[in-house]
Amino acid sequence: MEIEKKKVSRSTFYLHDIQDIFEYGEAIFGEKAALYFYADLKQTVHDLETQYLLHPECRHLETKTNIYRNIILGSYLIIYRIRAKQIEALRAFHGSRSPKVIKQVIKIKP
Repeated sequence: MEIEKKKVSRSTFYLHDIQDIFEYGEAIFGEKAALYFYADLKQTVHDLETQYLLHPECRHLETKTNIYRNIILGSYLIIYRIRAKQIEALRAFHGSRSPKVIKQVIKIKP
C-alpha cells in the first residue's frame, strides 16, 4: 500500500516557535548545536509529506479520526494535523508545557 504524498503547510505559530527554539538553543548550546537541531527539526517536518501516519496520535488532542499527531524530537513536541489534501504543522512546544496550553492548538486555523 502506497501512502499518498501530501503538501506540508506550517502555521505562523509553528514558524514563530521554531525561531524561538533556535534562538534559545543558540544562547544555551551555541550556534553549531542550534543549527544542527534546527536542521533536524525542519527535515522531520518536511518528511511528513509521506510519513504523516508514522507518528502517534497526540494524547492531549484525542479525536475519533486521529487527525492530531505529535512528533517527539529531543525535549520538544511538534503537533500536526492531518487534512484531506495537506498536513498542517501547528506548533512546536517544549515538553514541559501544560496540557491546557497544548489543547489550545485545536483553535489554530491554517
